[in-house]
Amino acid sequence: MRGDLVIGIDSSTTATKAIAFDRQGRIVAEGRAPIPLSNPHPGWFEQEVSDWTGALTKALKQLSKKIDTKRVAGLAISNQRESFAQFDSKGKALRPGTLWLDERAQKEVKDIVAELGAEAVHNISGKPADVTPCLYRCRWLSTHMPKLWAKTAKTAEVHGVLTHFLTGQWATSTASADPMGLLDVGAYDWSDVLLKAARLTREQLPRLHRPGEIMGEVTAEAAKLTGLKPGTPVIAGGGDGQCAGTGANTFLEGRAYVNLGTAAVSGSYGKHYAANRAFRTMMAVGEEGFSFETAIRTGTFLVNWMVERLFNISPGKDPGIFKALEAEAKASPIGAHGLVLVPYWSGVMTPYWDSAARGVIAGLSGNHSRGDVYRALLEGVALEQAMMTNQVADATTPITHFAAVGGGSRSDLWCQILADASARDVKRLETAEASALGAAMAAAKGAGWYKSVPQASAAMSGKPSKTFRPRKKDSSRYQDLLGIYSELWPKLSDWNQKLVDFSRSAHK
Repeated sequence: MRGDLVIGIDSSTTATKAIAFDRQGRIVAEGRAPIPLSNPHPGWFEQEVSDWTGALTKALKQLSKKIDTKRVAGLAISNQRESFAQFDSKGKALRPGTLWLDERAQKEVKDIVAELGAEAVHNISGKPADVTPCLYRCRWLSTHMPKLWAKTAKTAEVHGVLTHFLTGQWATSTASADPMGLLDVGAYDWSDVLLKAARLTREQLPRLHRPGEIMGEVTAEAAKLTGLKPGTPVIAGGGDGQCAGTGANTFLEGRAYVNLGTAAVSGSYGKHYAANRAFRTMMAVGEEGFSFETAIRTGTFLVNWMVERLFNISPGKDPGIFKALEAEAKASPIGAHGLVLVPYWSGVMTPYWDSAARGVIAGLSGNHSRGDVYRALLEGVALEQAMMTNQVADATTPITHFAAVGGGSRSDLWCQILADASARDVKRLETAEASALGAAMAAAKGAGWYKSVPQASAAMSGKPSKTFRPRKKDSSRYQDLLGIYSELWPKLSDWNQKLVDFSRSAHK
């Protein structure tokens, strides 16, 4: 195939980016468009399917004006995971898509676990029972919206939706379908057991492809809307977390990526399937293998929340606030004068799997400053990540260093705290667009540039722009603090549940 560019599409929760990369993984041009978010009821998070496809159209149209689209050898998609929608026989969306943030299916988690057993669900899907996978919302929709469910001809996650928009075919990647919680991960196929629990059939789901495989071509209609050339190959990508791992080249021995984005997500690669409550097992964006993934549901989300809600400061009106807070936090000592923050503002996934969990700021006194609180936030995320990474390494393969991506990785202070707290090097990568780059690597393999996705990853991932090494004295201090931190939630979890029950009783 001809063409010296590939396009990586990153359709995240808040925006879609379409980025053109060359053979070395360098960004040539990009386009982007926002995606609005709806919260119609407490715990419900939705987006219009037309906003998914509309943002894709706008981003690609912007990009197409900056490059010669004849140069594009292929494109692949990275997508927000565990977000999906239902369609009728004509391909029309029946209702808004529900997102990974959605918490409406709490009861359905308990129901399906009671039917199948928590261990069985975990072993088949690679995911401990939790409200996030689509499996449980499928059950909720079938129960609470039976008329809509009866009209459902297709159910597809974001990757499948965008592939259908571009190619006219219902097809998707195993690495984007997998987070739905409906696949037998070890078999790389839909699970009949889990489909029955979700009240779905195979015919209602997209055709599966391994990352790097060609799924179809851009139709004349889609080309007219996006500016792409008709016939451009559309190649299987994957979920944004696994794509970030590929973009950060976690195929390297001892490497885990850490994406300090809206959520703080980390993952390491392994060729052999493993299941453990310390991580979620995801299909890797590669021809084979798995990503052992941890997740903190509040990363930069918590930073923005603290600045806007707690400190009552608008970053738009005060763009220097983050630099000021970093300086104040840097002046605070390790442990922030006896302050510890547990970052469970949106519940906890790995390793406790408690959607009712809530955040904690422990040790507050009248002597604490704004800088102490901000440092406790950065340390809380870093300590949580260090605790989880130790558990992953114990259960799988050694992890010697992190490849850091995402907006939070631009913070020297945060990277250094993570290095000291984890006792591991943190290597900041040159690209902040690891998910789009990982999709582009899959596209590069499908376009014939490289023989495999790992080969594409090695060629296109680039070198770290800066390395943060653990400082012996500070790291020793953090190991003591990590011991204190690790004890906190097990002691508070029962108390937290009582508080949750009390709060819910007020709405009865």
